[in-house]
This record gives sequence, C-alpha cells and structure tokens, in this order.
Amino acid sequence: MKLDRLMGILTVLLQNDRVTAPFLAEKFEVNRRTIGRDIDSLCQAGIPVITHQGAGGGISIAEGFKLDKNFLTNSELSEIIAALKGLGTISENSHIERTLDKLGANSNSLVSLREPIVIDLASYYKKDLAPKIEMIKQAILNNKIIQFDYYYSKGESRRRIEPHIVVFQWISWYVFGFCLERKNWRMFKLNRLWNINVEENLFTPRAIPPEKYDFNSHFTSEIKLVAIFDKSTKHQLIDSYGFDSYHETDEGLYFEFPFTNKRHMIGWLLSFGDKVKVLEPAYITDEIQEIAKNILFKYK
Repeated sequence: MKLDRLMGILTVLLQNDRVTAPFLAEKFEVNRRTIGRDIDSLCQAGIPVITHQGAGGGISIAEGFKLDKNFLTNSELSEIIAALKGLGTISENSHIERTLDKLGANSNSLVSLREPIVIDLASYYKKDLAPKIEMIKQAILNNKIIQFDYYYSKGESRRRIEPHIVVFQWISWYVFGFCLERKNWRMFKLNRLWNINVEENLFTPRAIPPEKYDFNSHFTSEIKLVAIFDKSTKHQLIDSYGFDSYHETDEGLYFEFPFTNKRHMIGWLLSFGDKVKVLEPAYITDEIQEIAKNILFKYK
C-alpha cells in the first residue's frame, strides 16, 4: 500500500546519500511514474526531497534533515502504527511488519508498538480478500487491464476495467475503475468479484472527473424508508444506523432512512420479523406482504 511504500522510500533515503528512481522502482516493484508521485507526496508532507539531474544524478534528502521527534509527535506516530497494522490485516505479502520493526526498533522509540486501537479490515473473508487486493494493486501500479466475473442483482457478467483505486467504503472493499463495456467509471464490490485475470494489455491512466472522485456519489439514496419498529429493537437500530436514526413515539420507534438497494433493505426488514411495520413507500409493503404469503405457503 502507498503508506507502507512511502515509509520504505523515506527509510532508504535516510540511509543513503543518493539513490536513483530506477533503483527505487525496482526495490518497491513499481514503475518510475509511481516513484515520481511518491516523491511529490513526500515533498508535500514537508520532507525536503531533492532531485539531481544529469550524470551522477539521483534523489536525496536535504543535508541535515533527520527523522526525529520534531518530525512526528507521539500521537501522529501512534496513528501511523494503527493504520499500518490495519493494512496488515488485508495483506498477504507486505513489508508492513518490517516497517513496524523500524518504527520501534530501539530503546528510544517514539511510541510503543502496543497500540490500544485494533483495526481489522479483513474480517472473516481475508483468505479470499487479500489475494484479490494484491492482484488488483499490482495491476494498478503497472497500468494493466483486469477482467473478472461480477455477480449483482441483475445477474452476472464478465467485465474488463482499467483499475485505478482500491477503496474501503461503507464497511466493504471496492475497486474503482473505467469499465470498458459500459464506457464509464464504476465501483465494483470485491466480494462479488471473482475469477480475476490480469491482462498483458497496458492502458494509459485517464483523468478522473472530479464528480466521480466523490465515492459517496456511487451510493445514491434511491429509497426513503419510513417504518415503526417495536421498542425492543432499539439496540439493533442503534447498531445498524446510529442513535439519531429514530425517535420514540407512543406507537414505537419512528424510523426514517434512505437506502440504496431495495433487496438489501427488504432483507434487513424481514430480519425483524413482526417487530416492524413499513409505512412508506407503499410498494415495499406490497412486496413484503407477497413474500410473507410465499413463506406461509412453503411451510403449510
């Protein structure tokens, strides 16, 4: 991941007077364009990285610069360690453990590696998730087209995309890229994405329109649900959608919330059994009644 790589590049620069971009590209298994972007990121973070042109040129850090307590506070370093450990939960082969060792390798460490925050980004499906992320990451770094089988509400299809970013959004992992079939930018959920193949075909990265970079825009609010829940379900509403998602009335817990996926919403409502009554929209109440009839018929 980028944070892991940036810390690694910074470590190399601190340990060497001068290195070349090809050396860094080979060491971190990325192309020179990616190294150039990483150097820009380090400069923006306030690290004085200097690029020397011509024979004997290369990349170095300004003389006298040291990575010490003046660079990172305990709180900042603590956040970096928590983030690195979180990335480690979805990585099969990474340098994260080595990076963590470097951050806390000596008695003068800025902060203990025993962090009170645990971030598990993989959950129970790490076995399948980690290889997917690694394969897609390498395709992104090398500008290679990927294809895969995708399963969604309308069925399944084989897709080919130019991958640009792996995104963790709304408690799930997605790949964001340009779909060559739909000729538009799309988000694909990794749990629904299988049989990935990385092509040898290279693509030239496209400029992402600013409105497409707002990943929340890919999760549009399509259905406004209004329902009354039994008061015994309060903890479930708080767990799913927060303390402000309802207010108490004499009839029960009045709930209003926008949903992006009808099938998910109906499944969620059915999990409450007879502890919920849908008020709006009317077509949802009709569908739930029809489902209830079919369930009753199957159990007769």
